[in-house]
Amino acid sequence: MKKINLAITGCLGRMGQHLIKSSKNKKDFKIVALTESRIIRKKISGLKLELNNVNAFKKANVIIDFTVPKCTLQVLKIASKLGKRVVIGTTGFSKKEENLIKKFSRKIPILKAGNMSLGVNLLMYLTEIASKSLSNNFLTKVYEVHHKYKKDHPSGTALMLGKGIADGKNKNLYNLIGKKYLNKKTFPYGKKINFNSIRKGNVIGEHEVRFSSGKETVTLNHESFDRALYSEGALSASKWLMKKKAGLYSMRDLLNFK
Repeated sequence: MKKINLAITGCLGRMGQHLIKSSKNKKDFKIVALTESRIIRKKISGLKLELNNVNAFKKANVIIDFTVPKCTLQVLKIASKLGKRVVIGTTGFSKKEENLIKKFSRKIPILKAGNMSLGVNLLMYLTEIASKSLSNNFLTKVYEVHHKYKKDHPSGTALMLGKGIADGKNKNLYNLIGKKYLNKKTFPYGKKINFNSIRKGNVIGEHEVRFSSGKETVTLNHESFDRALYSEGALSASKWLMKKKAGLYSMRDLLNFK
């Protein structure tokens, strides 16, 4: 089988480093470009670091992007010109930016996920089922923990879980987002979905969804122990995306959750 040529953006970041390591251990992939937001005179795996541009991406079959929204949109603009597939693990997009991503997906195949983990995507699926099954008497809230360097809050995964709650009720997530707390020991349920984000230490990721009627509580949770599960998920997404036409896909599509 012909190897898939990869371009990895934000290659010096945590996920960039894990993607490089994971792709080296997979026979199906070959890294052809590594980019960063600024010029750094350094080589990784024999490749010079480049800025995001046409020349950097022209040999790639798939671009994997775990950066920041501004950078991701820059990458998508270049990718759409070149007809390249893009796997997006970046989080923290605004509603306007989400709409821009949808526009780009009319031209190229894009797989976007707030979390590339099989377990987390299963959790989202179960969250949607629970939300659909439980009556409106049940209030909800989402709790998440990440390392102290993570800037956005709630995390992309927490918002994914919020979307699972919203989808279960056939409602729009943006209309259901309630209060957003940061580093609170406790936080309340609300008529909308309240989020609490904890930033501490080197925690890879903990997520919890709670449904409560006041008489009983249903809790769904997931804990990550190895960041490699995200990079390996992104590589699986890259392989899957090779066979897809233009469109916006998710890990749920890859995993075939109905």
